[in-house]
Order: sequence, then structure tokens, then C-alpha cells
Amino acid sequence: MTNLLDGLALFSVAIATVLMAIASMLGTMTLKQVVELGQVDARTLCGLTGITDPKELQDVFGPPHMNRTWHGLTLPYIEAQRRPAGYLISDNRVNWICIGVAVLALFWRHPVADILLIVAAMSQVAGWVLASRLPR
Repeated sequence: MTNLLDGLALFSVAIATVLMAIASMLGTMTLKQVVELGQVDARTLCGLTGITDPKELQDVFGPPHMNRTWHGLTLPYIEAQRRPAGYLISDNRVNWICIGVAVLALFWRHPVADILLIVAAMSQVAGWVLASRLPR
């Protein structure tokens, strides 16, 4: 049985997946710090929840204050409102799983590991594409 990815391709996809996951975790950490500071804007809410429509944000979190920020929102409440896209954009569990799969694929040479690595890489790319479509 042959592996789907060999040599340099496997190493490249694994390293790219790990780097994308680390960058995503750093971005998520920044968004969570903004919530802790209490100055939650639409960009932060969109990044943490995956909600891209400003009207839906108002339906879920109420209208923003005069300076276009929401006050009094807590991280657990925001994460409870998360949509499926929000998991790909800003859930550290997804990122850690992708890192684990990438490391596993480097050491376990099996077609199943290659398929898992491809799925992990595609989920990271999907998260980045979704994040690029969030309102600024």
C-alpha cells in the first residue's frame, strides 16, 4: 500500500499546517484579550463567533453602544453563541488537533495519517478563508 504524500510533500504540508494553526491561535489569543479588556467590537465578535452579518450580531448581542463596541460581554457567553464557522476560525481545540495530526503524520507512515493530514490542512485553509471574509 502506498502513501498519498511522500518525502518533501508530507513535510511541507505538515509544517504549513502547524504554522497556520499557531498563527490562528495567536490571533485568537488577541481577540480574547480584547474581550477581557471590555472593548468588544464587531470584528472581534465576528472572529470569535463566525457570525458575519452585522444584523445577526445585533440580534444575538444587542445593539452596540455609541462607540460601536459592546460592553459587559464575557468570553463564555460569546463562545456559547459560536457558529460552525467560528470553530474553524477561532477554536484552539481545532488548532491543537491539527497540530497533533501533523506531528502524527510525520512519524506514522500510513495512508490514514496522510488523509488526516490533508483534512487538517484543509480545515486550516478553510478557517483562514473564512477569517478573510469577516468584516473589518
